[in-house]
Amino acid sequence: MMLLVPVVNVIDILLGLYWWVIIVSVIMSWLVQFNVINTQNRFVYMIGSAVNQMTEPLLRIIRRYVPIFGGVDFSPLLLLLGLYLVRDYLGIFRGWLLAG
Repeated sequence: MMLLVPVVNVIDILLGLYWWVIIVSVIMSWLVQFNVINTQNRFVYMIGSAVNQMTEPLLRIIRRYVPIFGGVDFSPLLLLLGLYLVRDYLGIFRGWLLAG
């Protein structure tokens, strides 16, 4: 059972990193929308493309069930909430493994 703790820790770290990728995706979409950054810049395009490829598959699944309301896309918020719940469950599971 103690061998599972490092695996749970790695999963938690990866989910934490994915959390920040989603945050970067949202901020970049705002900056592009308000013309603060330009996707014609090669570096900005590469970062935006990489972030989009990492986040879009899960966001697309959420968008199937949650429509865009008044031009506001709530799918990143729901994905962040889901990640929070999974990480919270992992914390409980880790505590259970360490106690047992």
